[in-house]
Amino acid sequence: MSVGTRIATAEGKRRYVRTLFATIAHRYDLITGLLSYGQDRAWKRRLVTLAAPAAGTVALDLATGTGDIAFLLAERSVRTVGLDLTPGMIDLAQAKRGSRALPRFLVGDMMTLPFGAGSFDLVTTGYGLRNVPDLTQAIDEIYRVLRSGGRVLSLDFNRPSSAIVRSVYLGYLYIVGGLVGWVLHGDRDTYQYIPASIRTYPGAEAVVALMKARGFSSARYYPVLGGLMAIHDARK
Repeated sequence: MSVGTRIATAEGKRRYVRTLFATIAHRYDLITGLLSYGQDRAWKRRLVTLAAPAAGTVALDLATGTGDIAFLLAERSVRTVGLDLTPGMIDLAQAKRGSRALPRFLVGDMMTLPFGAGSFDLVTTGYGLRNVPDLTQAIDEIYRVLRSGGRVLSLDFNRPSSAIVRSVYLGYLYIVGGLVGWVLHGDRDTYQYIPASIRTYPGAEAVVALMKARGFSSARYYPVLGGLMAIHDARK
């Protein structure tokens, strides 16, 4: 069964993503670097710079992975909680943190956030929204936990509107993802989830429209890597 078939339903995607990220947790930092031409950290720094959080801001970093964005926020004296669905990712993030008090990390599902309404000034996520089984529900949860006037910034792959560009882009990701998956895991399908998920992702403009439809007072996106990636920025 192809990856696309396995993630075609919300429940199928939920199961696939849980298994996938548990498998690749120990390789996650390496892979994000390889597939981004080494630009992943710079993109995340750009997201944090755009957020421009003041010291004392209370932030939630969703799909935190090994904590890259959460650590960048903490460097600015932001009181940050990093949340991820995969225990292995949280273990790695906590190991990076060492004896530091912040960021704080916990295992949790961004579809059902374990926080009260209006708990955070800022929500960030890197490669989070594309991976959820129900994008609308995830955006609703982010909206719920943000305080009035709070912001969400999200970095993710985009789905190019041009059919030609999209075909070349997804073809590249299939080939490179397949090669990397074979070398690192003996399974070419491991990283072909990325292009498969982009095929069903609505794209940056549609995400902006959805954020506005779900109650955000403003929403926009910044093209990254010529529009192949995007950083969304929305305010409650």
